[in-house]
Amino acid sequence: MHNYYSKKLSAEQLRLCYKIAPPRVKRYLEAEIKFVLDRIKPSDLVLELGCGYGRVLKKMVPKAKTVVGIDTSYDSLRLTQKTINSTSSCHIIEMNAIELGFSDQQFDVVFCIQNGISAFKVDQRKLIEESMRVTYPGGTVLFSSYSERFWEDRLEWFRLQSKHALIGEIDEDATGDGTIVCKDGFRASTVSPDDFVSLIQGLDIDPIITEVDYSSIFYEIRIK
Repeated sequence: MHNYYSKKLSAEQLRLCYKIAPPRVKRYLEAEIKFVLDRIKPSDLVLELGCGYGRVLKKMVPKAKTVVGIDTSYDSLRLTQKTINSTSSCHIIEMNAIELGFSDQQFDVVFCIQNGISAFKVDQRKLIEESMRVTYPGGTVLFSSYSERFWEDRLEWFRLQSKHALIGEIDEDATGDGTIVCKDGFRASTVSPDDFVSLIQGLDIDPIITEVDYSSIFYEIRIK
């Protein structure tokens, strides 16, 4: 199901996914954006991995010098262009996050939030390494996943998505322990702090791990 978000849950369908989010989920989404914004300076060059239809990207544009958003969904990127109204400080590119077409050390901040590290269905270690590769020394790489405390709210949101036919019917018997399973094969899992520490073994990283809003776990890497 590696192309689920680029084929089935993209563009207007993806936007509807966020539109129907319950109030508690919307608070979580805003808390994630604030966490990233607090780490961006006006002089920064910023890269978002998995920008979708521009939901987060448009809030970064006024804060940074230059913002680049990548995604594998062409339809989502077309909607992003309409959402943001193309500016000279914002660039949208169709690109895979584990095969970044950028030279080394180009960005001050690289971020991948809303559980992209799990949802992308790519080699997570390679995703981390590529993100670090394109970040300046002294820069910051940010990943986020769901907190265990957010399970019930997250499950409610995914049930709503299923009800609106944005994802398949949820297999309630197979769903649990942080993983949501749909009968069409879609699985939504998480990356726990222990998982992340295992992923970065041997990379000489000492991540800052922060729980935000009792809903997100952020993994912050300061590039040496």
